[in-house]
Amino acid sequence: MRGSPFWPVPDPVGPGEESVWDYPRPPRLEPVTERLRVLLGGVAIATTGAGYRVLETSHPPTYYLPPDAIADGALVDPRRGGICEWKGQALLFDVRGGDRLAPGAAWSYPDPTPDFRAIAGYVAFYAGPMDACFVGAVQVTAQPGNFYGGWITPGIVGPFKGGPGTMGW
Repeated sequence: MRGSPFWPVPDPVGPGEESVWDYPRPPRLEPVTERLRVLLGGVAIATTGAGYRVLETSHPPTYYLPPDAIADGALVDPRRGGICEWKGQALLFDVRGGDRLAPGAAWSYPDPTPDFRAIAGYVAFYAGPMDACFVGAVQVTAQPGNFYGGWITPGIVGPFKGGPGTMGW
């Protein structure tokens, strides 16, 4: 229950802001037309104006970019990743950009569940290991912790799941 010792009190929401506590569970998938960009090793490894974001209670949005937006050779060492209760079996990648390698820093759902079929093969990136990730002209902040891959932008308010003490939310 919200506000209990096990459930946080949502931060106040101002005009034009979104609370992650108003996002649904199960999550919702929606198209994104803002330019999404991922930089690693001083180079743009992914750019698109045709992505998706997944909105789930307590999480900042997770952005998925189409496979044709990813630079050749940027995704290496594909391997079986975790299973999402909503999207299915993930494929995990190391990410290469310039002279940098970020292990396990991207994932995809090659054969997602029916509600997420639109993002089959699309790729999400953990913002933390990248040089920078952008939604439009705004550089994102990584979701706390090292398990979830949400991108925090101005106008998205929490508190956010992922940091210490939040696993029970």
